[in-house]
Amino acid sequence: MDLKPTERWMAIAGVAVLSAIAVAGFAIAVYAAWLFHDMPDAGELQDYRPPTATRVYAWDGTLIGEYSKERRIFVPYDQIPPQLAQAFMAAEDRNFFRHSGVDVGGFSRAMLKNVGNAARGRRLEGGSTITQQVAKNVLLTSDATVGRKFKEAILAHRLEQSLDKQQILELYLNEIWLGYRSFGVGAASYNYFGKSLPELTLAESAYLAALPKGPDNYHPIRNKAKAKGRRDWILGQMAELGWVSQADAQKAMAEDLVVQAAPKRAAYRDADYFVEEVRQRGVATLGPRLSEGGYYMRTTLDPRMQTAARVALMDGLERYDRRHGWRGAWGHVTADDADWEKAARGKNPPSERQGWRAAVVVSGDGRVRLVKGEGEGAIVSEDMAWARAGKGLKAGDLVFVEKVEGAATYRLRQVPAVNGALVAIEPFSGRVVALVGGYSFSLSNFNRATQAMRQPGSAFKPFVYAAALENGYTPASVIVDSAITLKGANGEDWSPENYHKEFYGAQPLRKGLEQSINAMTVRLAQSVGMRKIIDFSKRTGVVRDMQPVLAMALGAGETTPFKLTSAYAPFVNGGRRVEPHLIELVQDREGKVIFRADKRECVRCTAGFNGDESPRFAAPGEQVMDPVTAYQITSMLQGVVQRGTAAAVSSLGRPLAGKTGTTNEYRSAWFVGYSPNLVVGVFIGFDDNRSLGEGETGAAGPVPVFMDFMKVALKGQPVSDFKPPKTAKFAMVRGIREAFRPGTEPKTEVPAAVDGPQPYSTTWPNGTPTGANNAAEAAKPPPKTVDPLSGLY
Repeated sequence: MDLKPTERWMAIAGVAVLSAIAVAGFAIAVYAAWLFHDMPDAGELQDYRPPTATRVYAWDGTLIGEYSKERRIFVPYDQIPPQLAQAFMAAEDRNFFRHSGVDVGGFSRAMLKNVGNAARGRRLEGGSTITQQVAKNVLLTSDATVGRKFKEAILAHRLEQSLDKQQILELYLNEIWLGYRSFGVGAASYNYFGKSLPELTLAESAYLAALPKGPDNYHPIRNKAKAKGRRDWILGQMAELGWVSQADAQKAMAEDLVVQAAPKRAAYRDADYFVEEVRQRGVATLGPRLSEGGYYMRTTLDPRMQTAARVALMDGLERYDRRHGWRGAWGHVTADDADWEKAARGKNPPSERQGWRAAVVVSGDGRVRLVKGEGEGAIVSEDMAWARAGKGLKAGDLVFVEKVEGAATYRLRQVPAVNGALVAIEPFSGRVVALVGGYSFSLSNFNRATQAMRQPGSAFKPFVYAAALENGYTPASVIVDSAITLKGANGEDWSPENYHKEFYGAQPLRKGLEQSINAMTVRLAQSVGMRKIIDFSKRTGVVRDMQPVLAMALGAGETTPFKLTSAYAPFVNGGRRVEPHLIELVQDREGKVIFRADKRECVRCTAGFNGDESPRFAAPGEQVMDPVTAYQITSMLQGVVQRGTAAAVSSLGRPLAGKTGTTNEYRSAWFVGYSPNLVVGVFIGFDDNRSLGEGETGAAGPVPVFMDFMKVALKGQPVSDFKPPKTAKFAMVRGIREAFRPGTEPKTEVPAAVDGPQPYSTTWPNGTPTGANNAAEAAKPPPKTVDPLSGLY
């Protein structure tokens, strides 16, 4: 049948339209298949927990740091204040509890606007509900495309079927980015206002709710007016919805917007070296989970002692630096340089020295001008004399100064070139209560306490003498201090010298350690055998390995301040090697203990009381020496403090013991000292191992640092003495009460004083009159003479 031309064209058009529809349908089906082929499963969110920061605490609960990929503090829904949740709903999704994932009205309006936005090349609007934002933030990318919006809507509907509203809101408030290095409301509250969520005011809650639209757009300092405007709009919405009263909303609007100048990791900032060491140990155990698992870590740190340690070490290094002169300005500008402040701000002082300021010298007589118009004044005359004795000062020099309190003058400051470390450990538990790895973490994060391998010098000698006491020697033993020449490993002669280049003949064992006599120590090591000394040193943990050469007896091996300090603990705790540790306890986000430093088990601790003796814990640690040996060394090291190389320490008026150490050419200086409850090691040296200078011994630099620290550490502590073991036997040796292992004590003892008739042999020794007026006078001990070793290092 022939069709009319009009009908033919209509048929063709119909076929074309149907074909186009079919092709479009097919294209849409293909697009949909492509779009949704990798759609994530919304059910995954039932067990989802966003990455949260691991928070690190001192033993007393002080927050000292956190490790995080995303700075977030997870807060359960039941701990989120209602007004904070309402503020976010007023800002983002007022119908949250009424829709099923998608607010159709709001979404439709946004889509219609987006047609025009796409045509004009503008950013597409959201119109997303809180559920959609959770789907986007957790399961999707942030691409502003139509396809992503469709995925978001479908996933939002699925989320509503998998989770209840409270779970969705909990995820949203903990996941969302709020600027200021903050993910989630918990971190934002802390970073912006320094508060926990329950402490937030209504105005502060409303401001946090303003941030999801763009934290930079509503920055509290750079865009304060705009931020307050958005905050006040949210407060108005809350009042309109009946969630707060109009009076409360108006009162909150009248509040100023005041935030912290910058987000803070923790209020306590004296433990940077300690916190970084904990992080490295945590990464070694937990790997990347450390920065996203939300762990609770309780450390062994004592904040009071840590602050004292940092201050003592910084002051000690600055004292050393001042002794060795002014090294000159760290920068220079010309007199007509109008941009001098830019140059002055190019170098920062140590962050630990809050009072230091960069300044330019404006005249040769020491007048300085501070950056940012913070002041102008003269350097004190004492510091000007110090500078002139060094490299001097001239106009245009850039320096650091510190204002003298209550005056218009300034002190000249210099960052020390030398460095050091301080470690404090509880000897019975191994808890590291303080650790400082250098002068300033802001200038160098290299931890000299745990990473610097240095020769301990004479600070190693107690291990030589302890090994001797474990192998037949006693405090009554006598060693000859005289010249000795040995063949070195390279075949050359080696003759160890004493500090004052003198020898003092036969001396009791104690004298060799108290006065740090080198030749005597080498003879003792030769007699004991270096293999035994090495084995003993490895048992105590001072070294991992050591060459069997006699030079090692004088501390020529290498160790770290951390290892050396912990190796002294057996001298205090009765001969047990305890494992020094920084982390006491780790719990996961559910509160389950995943690590505990104390591995001891108490079998009957949970049992009810039945009248029996209470359970007793075994002492921690491995027994590495006889308790009597430990006490003998402690007694000798008390002599070091009372009359030896660290006699200055005795001014603290406490029972203390310790040993100084100085290496060849004064490259490293040490002092490891201890009370009955605390072992403290101090090290000072240049990072490049160059000489500290003539006379820079362990007594010159480390001992004053130890004393400054111990003044704080011992404050308020009861005075207690070192306790001898019950098995120790005592006898007098050359006027000193010495401890002996049972069966090794001397069998006879000369009385200290006599009266009455005396034996003929006493008054006429060798048949020669003594010249005394009577027998009692003849029997008295000879008068004391000046000890030639008293000044020996």
